[in-house]
Amino acid sequence: METITIKPKDAADVERLLNSPNKLVLHNDNHNSIDHIIFSLIEVCNHGPEQAEQAATIAHYKGACDVKLGTEEQLKDMAVEMMLRSITVTIETN
Repeated sequence: METITIKPKDAADVERLLNSPNKLVLHNDNHNSIDHIIFSLIEVCNHGPEQAEQAATIAHYKGACDVKLGTEEQLKDMAVEMMLRSITVTIETN
């Protein structure tokens, strides 16, 4: 599966991205190892190792963590891939 990376082209794109109503949220669970979640965030969401570790840690301690912003279409593909890996995620809108 191809990972979609969101790369803003200018300040207007950054503003639209930051105000995007759609976000992929990682939820804590009791069945996945933190290493599996980190690896999946790197592969599926194009996170760097530190970013993936921070997101996994936040989800573990707080129950959930926003891991990606984007269009519904972009996030759906990522959500499906994370779910295929038995990782609990949701797509939420503001």
